[in-house]
Amino acid sequence: MQAETQSDALPIDEPVTVAAGGPDVLLAGEREACATADRINSSVELRIRRQDYPTSAPYWQSFRLKARPGANIVSLLMDLREHCVTANGEPVDPVAFEHNCMEEVCGACAMLINGMPRPACSALIADLETPIRLEPLPKFPVVRDLMVDRSQLFDNLKRVKAWLRIDGAWDNHERAPRVSPQDWAAQYLFSRCMSCGCCLAACPEFDLGKAFVGPASLAQVRLMNAQPTGRYDKAERLHAIMGDGGLSDCGNAQNCVRVCPKEIPLTSAIGELGRQTTLQALKDLFGGG
Repeated sequence: MQAETQSDALPIDEPVTVAAGGPDVLLAGEREACATADRINSSVELRIRRQDYPTSAPYWQSFRLKARPGANIVSLLMDLREHCVTANGEPVDPVAFEHNCMEEVCGACAMLINGMPRPACSALIADLETPIRLEPLPKFPVVRDLMVDRSQLFDNLKRVKAWLRIDGAWDNHERAPRVSPQDWAAQYLFSRCMSCGCCLAACPEFDLGKAFVGPASLAQVRLMNAQPTGRYDKAERLHAIMGDGGLSDCGNAQNCVRVCPKEIPLTSAIGELGRQTTLQALKDLFGGG
């Protein structure tokens, strides 16, 4: 009986040696991982637009510090707070900024990062171009450094009655209104708003000197009008956005939907409100309530 030949087989017990071919033999994912690791292990340059108090002139300061693996802008600022020394070695006051949840649900840490309004907690250092430029969120008064006063945003929410009236129906679950899965899914898109103000910072029509309530408030009108208990005050909300500073002030730039960190369909909400206000105007004209 003829013995089997193994001319093309590799011995199982012998290791296979792969010739080193330099970085060109690395897969694209491996090259990217190596580049990211090198970048994280190196120092990061921060350029921060600072302001000592609301009426003082802004100025820039540069800092250089190491970023931990997986670090975001908030964690980098927290490290800087522990040892706040400029790139020139000058000790300075800690940088003032807001943060809370670290999970992109509260909106407190929103700021301008490399020219883009976004939450700082979800801005990973490894994904940003350096030097990283940090500025306070535009369109809002600066309190100090990266802290801004977003009272105008919350005042506008009050102006459009962005709340639900409690009528006692929820005390008895048998009388509580029911929401279909389809309606719930549609409403959930708008309920993710965390009042960060990014859409307002990007909107060319919103400013402290203007009456426009902004896309965030309009989206909440859309949400509240769709709620079973929110329909009681639907006409009041629509009247609030039919006047000065309301729906007609939107210039349809669509910057808001581009920068929204929660990907809320803001322009869709505004379009739907256009239909609702038209129907409300007809009701007002012909006495339909």
